Amino acid sequence: MNDHRFPEEWRKGVYQAIARRRDMRSFNSEPLEKEVLARILMAAHQAGSVGYCQPWNFIVIENKELRKKIHGHVTEERLKAAEGFEDDRREKYLAYKLEGILDSAVNVCVTCDRTRFGPAVIGRNTMKDTDIYSTCGAIQNLWLAARAEGVGVGWVSILDPETIGSYLNLPDHVAPVAYLCMGYVDEFPERPLFQTTGWLPRTPLAKAVFSDAWEKPPSKEFMDLLKGEDE
Repeated sequence: MNDHRFPEEWRKGVYQAIARRRDMRSFNSEPLEKEVLARILMAAHQAGSVGYCQPWNFIVIENKELRKKIHGHVTEERLKAAEGFEDDRREKYLAYKLEGILDSAVNVCVTCDRTRFGPAVIGRNTMKDTDIYSTCGAIQNLWLAARAEGVGVGWVSILDPETIGSYLNLPDHVAPVAYLCMGYVDEFPERPLFQTTGWLPRTPLAKAVFSDAWEKPPSKEFMDLLKGEDE
């Protein structure tokens, strides 16, 4: 018997937060309470990190003029990105609402200080980008905590890191990893937007798990369990 398991209700809550997390683009006008934002950022700050270097910072952006500036940049980059798709695909891409920079309660830029506690950090000698991976772990913590609080989060990736860095006065050794829109929403969709609109299909878990080597399938017994997870 595993004595370290959470009580069943806690376990269900964890899995529900993971399954019901969504990338949100539309927000209502309800303000985000400071104490709720503080709890969410605390959850993010409790993430694990390579060599315990804790490379992240969280820039909370409320200034409307700054957000308009960033929104303008994202709009320009979105039009550039559209050129990479064929005609029908381009029209569908441009029809999507892909960010909530102006209508969300707050924006948060999560950064990675690539020199923190360096230059020697345990675990980064051969894998230099593990500080970035650690920052992504903090972002996932933030996202799950926000979902548990009923707060929507949307990751805006249609931007140029150097431009955003200049807008936020980031030093050269600090990388912007995620630009997030956060706020309350009217509803969380049952399934991800790009799945329901047919942009891309959902990849079955059974096709994503190998055993011992690339593309070597696991046992049939375990494969059947993986298939069950997708039902």
